[in-house]
Amino acid sequence: MAGSRRKSPGITPDILLRAYSIGLFPMAESADDPEIFWVEPELRGVLPLDHFHVSKSLAKTVRRRPFEIRFDHAFDQVIAACAEETAGRPSTWINRTIRSLYATLFDMGHAHTVEAWDGDELVGGLYGVSLASAFFGESMFSRRTDASKICLVHLVERLREKGFTLLDTQFTTEHLKTFGAIDVPKADYALLLAAAMESPHLKF
Repeated sequence: MAGSRRKSPGITPDILLRAYSIGLFPMAESADDPEIFWVEPELRGVLPLDHFHVSKSLAKTVRRRPFEIRFDHAFDQVIAACAEETAGRPSTWINRTIRSLYATLFDMGHAHTVEAWDGDELVGGLYGVSLASAFFGESMFSRRTDASKICLVHLVERLREKGFTLLDTQFTTEHLKTFGAIDVPKADYALLLAAAMESPHLKF
């Protein structure tokens, strides 16, 4: 993993928010490892809100509204689903400590979810952290075709509507690059982050 790591012997929700404000985020080696370390990538994943790209096929799917989209309805279920081991994701960095911390951030109004529902079944979603005018995407999951992609589309629409200026994806993947995600050098990311932190905390 590119970038620096700093071990964290103890962490509180307030420390976590402070870390986000200066470009750090926490991870664990595995779901069973109680230890958390701070990560500060040399290249930071950013999804520019004004250059978000949706393919024609996905746009058509979104217009069909195959799922009901809810916000902040089932945080615990979403983070639990993101932490599940799957065939495509045999391990996860979301441990019990992280789940507890982000549940507290949710109670504080700083962690949020976008959820795809098929009736009473949660079939996809994502969660992240909002601070000032920045949103830090943490993880997503999908149990139906395009469910997490549709959640991402609704997230971007929501962030644009509310006036957010930065959507941080931590790292880029080929999947995220299809939406327009880019790698930003640490120094340039620091400028983007500092500008976002100058804003009052926006309501998600």
